[in-house]
Amino acid sequence: MIKRYIISVLIIPFCFFMNGCNAQIQSDSLKLIATIQLPDVNGRIDHLAFDSKRQIIFVAALANNTIEIVDLKRKKVIHTIKNLGEPQGIVYIPKSNYLFVSNGDNGECDVFDAASFQKINSIKLPSYADNVRYDSISNKIYVGYGNGGIAIIDATSFKKIADIKLEGHPESFQIDRSANKIYVNVPDEKLIEVIDLDKNSVSDKWKMIEAKSNFPMSLDDINHRLFIGCRHPSKLLVLDIQTGKTVSSLDIDNDVDDIFYNPTSKQIYISCGGGYVDVVNQVDANNYTINGKVSSHSGARTSLFTTELNQLFVASPSGLSGKASILIYSAK
Repeated sequence: MIKRYIISVLIIPFCFFMNGCNAQIQSDSLKLIATIQLPDVNGRIDHLAFDSKRQIIFVAALANNTIEIVDLKRKKVIHTIKNLGEPQGIVYIPKSNYLFVSNGDNGECDVFDAASFQKINSIKLPSYADNVRYDSISNKIYVGYGNGGIAIIDATSFKKIADIKLEGHPESFQIDRSANKIYVNVPDEKLIEVIDLDKNSVSDKWKMIEAKSNFPMSLDDINHRLFIGCRHPSKLLVLDIQTGKTVSSLDIDNDVDDIFYNPTSKQIYISCGGGYVDVVNQVDANNYTINGKVSSHSGARTSLFTTELNQLFVASPSGLSGKASILIYSAK
């Protein structure tokens, strides 16, 4: 009996060790090639934007109330825009060389000249301005805000031209230009709401069943697939946007906050606050497999993938892993 107990004690930890190894399969699809320090940034970091012409990354340092301008060629912060109100969403507008920033604290959306970094305009939304998207074809900016709304702003005059009401606060959303629709995560209501841009109104609502806390989202418009990151439980759900039905579900790491689809490699990059970037292979429109993961840092949950450079930028906050930084991964 004692002998059997000893054997069990030895076997059980070994099994846990083996399961841990299986759970930590390293991906060779992303390679860490550089780390750029954000020396004066503390606390939570939110979203990022990219100026491909000048090779600049704009970083919304939410808890710091700043925008950090990072020169990728010189690999350093070259300027800081200060005194913002919890900056969250951020987009760069190449046509005008303007930077559009949404603030969660006061609902203001600020417009900056991306050359001089001077503020040139401001739009006040009712409250909690969050995720932002820019449609270069229509020259419109879409901002999720408050207890349930998407504001549509003209990117030339910076005047609000429409308002679309939702069931709750919108998190990540994606514009489907081919269908002229927007898909919006509304986690508090366990919904994805579908906006018809011809009518500027909600045309459908898809209930989250397999998992909830649906925050990040990415779109494969060619295959008509929507990638949804959920936190409870930690899942990647793949939805058919023509039916709203889930066609695939995979386990991912915890505290997911950004997802990007690479159409060239047919891979999905999922940045998780648990300290990993998960990589998923798209076999075909309905079938997906875990490729593996790469280590980032604890709390590094926001990211940006650029097709121009074929690189993934992950924002790492200050903490046990050291000072705040941008981790740069090259994609195969």
